[in-house]
Amino acid sequence: MTAPQSLAQSTTLKVGDHAPDFTLPDANGNQVKLSDFQGKQNVVLAFFPFAFSGTCSAQMPSYEAELNRFQSYDTQVLGISMDARHALTAWAKQLGLTFPLLSDFYPQGQVVDLYGVRHAAGMPERALFVIDKTGTIRWVHVHRPTGEAPDNEELFDILRKL
Repeated sequence: MTAPQSLAQSTTLKVGDHAPDFTLPDANGNQVKLSDFQGKQNVVLAFFPFAFSGTCSAQMPSYEAELNRFQSYDTQVLGISMDARHALTAWAKQLGLTFPLLSDFYPQGQVVDLYGVRHAAGMPERALFVIDKTGTIRWVHVHRPTGEAPDNEELFDILRKL
């Protein structure tokens, strides 16, 4: 299936842009609103293609293993995919993930498109956004199909500077 032309050409947000607000359900059915973190915590948005896939199943636990370190930088990690909430619930349980995994399932990919990270094949790119407490995007990295999970040290270098 090919993504609609308008989606395939969406532009990824850039450093200095204001992070668009959104509300998505987490794996437990709680509504998570990005603006609720404004003025309180930095946020790492970690878009990922698919729950239960190999690379994603390595990437998300790497954030879980570093949660104390993220917290020391006053940062909340939010994983976002287009998987259904129930799939994310099962996957989080399997991997022991405790940070919020958000479902951009319905309408499918609304936030993925808002941030401009839909792959031409229709799923989210593996993409990271660091958003500071003012709601400004401070770092963006889209991991084109290399199959490798991103390096957390890059994230911590950026967070140290906020």
